[in-house]
This record gives sequence, structure tokens and C-alpha cells, in this order.
Amino acid sequence: MSERTHILGIGSAVPDNVVTNDDLSRVMDTSDEWIQQRTGIRQRRHIAADCGGTDLGAIAAREALASAGVGIDQIDAIVYATLSPDIDWPASANLLAAKLGARSVPAFDVRNQCSGFLYSLASADALIRAGRARHVLVVGGEIHSTGIDLTTRGREVAVIFGDGAGAVVLGPSPDPQRGLLSTHLHAEGRYAEKLWLESASSRKKPRIEPADLDGDAPRAFPSMSGRYVFKHAVTRFPEVIQEALAANGLRVEDLDVLIPHQANLRINQFVAAALEMDEAKVVNNIDRYGNTTAASIPLALAEAMRDGRVSEGRLVCLAAFGAGFTWAAALFRW
Repeated sequence: MSERTHILGIGSAVPDNVVTNDDLSRVMDTSDEWIQQRTGIRQRRHIAADCGGTDLGAIAAREALASAGVGIDQIDAIVYATLSPDIDWPASANLLAAKLGARSVPAFDVRNQCSGFLYSLASADALIRAGRARHVLVVGGEIHSTGIDLTTRGREVAVIFGDGAGAVVLGPSPDPQRGLLSTHLHAEGRYAEKLWLESASSRKKPRIEPADLDGDAPRAFPSMSGRYVFKHAVTRFPEVIQEALAANGLRVEDLDVLIPHQANLRINQFVAAALEMDEAKVVNNIDRYGNTTAASIPLALAEAMRDGRVSEGRLVCLAAFGAGFTWAAALFRW
């Protein structure tokens, strides 16, 4: 059996600029009560000046490398998860690699939105288990604030999202009984239009037009069928968590910590109830950071590691659901 993969170091980064619900109420018809009732969010971080996801990602990556005691020259691959690439192409992973001083290291993006970090984790684990890499840097980085409609027209989506980045260094576990037990990935593309960003689009010429920015539902801003997404999320989350546990001969009662993607606090509460889990075992920080898509799980994991909720010997499940639709889980013995 190949060596088990484990998270050797972790880092995170968010902008200093805090945007509260009251701040949003000054630019759109909303209120702190309206936002908290629907999402559980009190504030989020938005960049205040020019900044890309890879700029935040580089800060998180350096912290992860330092905590792992691994130099950038020891990294064999870089995987960058994002739905908000710094530029259209090349891959943002290449920009991140340059900022970190990596040379001749394979680097690629994973564009699986809210499930992107777990898809990246699975890809990195596969590289390590196949003997193609010993240490892999996985980063989730997002800048949402420059691409959302901060008016009443766009409030259903705009109030949810925040900017941030999280990073982990993966490598062989120091203990064969600890580390990543399994990953589980799923997708159902027929639901893509329920949560998507349609424009700019290479399937039309020009790729973006003035009309894409106008009207009641401009295609240059994200659109979401909120109730439809909620219904599928609260079904798929418990399914994939149970799948991960069953694959390892474990039950919900064995789970010490659940770290779900931070899309909506109400979803996470519903999932805990469906699994009959104590909510104290569920890590939530969406109230302070909003939905940071590919960055949300590593941001929450970093927080849980720092405050001791994730510690040696604990059974930890990471789970996500999002656009695509995609959903995924990863189970660790810490």
C-alpha cells in the first residue's frame, strides 16, 4: 500500500476590508436582519484595491509552507482551485507559482467552484499515491467582490460572497494510521444553469456585449435559483458524507468534526439535523467571511486547527456542494 497523504501545513489570507450587512444596506435595498435570516452572514471581506486571488493565495501558501516546514523547492506540483481566475489565461496556478518562486513545477487550475478545493485535494492525493509527487501545494483563492452586482437587482447573490484564500501542503503522513482515508467526487451537469455565470462566453462573438450588463438579469453577473440550490444541497451533503463514512466502515457517531463548504449557514444547520449531529461538531465561519467558494473549506479548516477543534486522532470530514452541480467529501483521520 502506498503512503497515506496528510495535510502537513495550512495557511489562510483575507483582505483587511470588512464589509458588514449595514454597509451593504447603504448601496442596496437590504438589511442586516434580512441577510442574517436567510444566510447567517454578518460580514464578509472585500478587496479595497487591485488584488488577485493569487495575491491572497500566495500569502496563504507561504504560511502553509512555513507551518509544514517545507520549502517551495520541495513542492512537486501546485494545484489552484478558483472560479475567479486573475486573468482568462494562462492558468492562475502559473501566476501563483511565479509569485512563490517555483521553477519548472507543474501547475494547473481546477475550476469546480464550491467543490474546487476538494477536487484539488483528490487530484493532489492521486499524484502522491501514484508516486508522481511527494509534496503538493493546494490553494483555493477567490475574489468575488469585483464580479458581483452590488445593487438591489443583484442582492440575492451579492450579499453572500466574500474574498479570501486558503492553502495546504500535502505530503506523506508521518503515521500510517493518520491522514486522508478517502475522497468522493460527484457532478450533475444538467443543473448547470441553476447556478452559473453565463457571460463573458467564448460561444458567442463578441464574448461580452453592453446588453450583458443591463436588464433585470444581466448575464455578466452570477445568477442563482436559490431554493433549487438549497433543496439539492441539503440532499447531496448528507449523501456524500454518509458515502465517505461507509467506504471506511464508519458511522456518523464516529465523526468528531464536520467542515462543510460555507455557502449558507441554514444549509449547514439543516445538514447537521439530517445527520443527527451535534451542531457543536460542525465548523462554521460564514458569519464572518461569507461564501468564499474554493477558499471556504481551507479557511474554516485553518481556524479549526488553530483553536484545537481539529487535532491528532480526530475523525474529520470535509464536504462541499456547489455550482455544476458538483459535490464532494474527503475523510481524514487527523
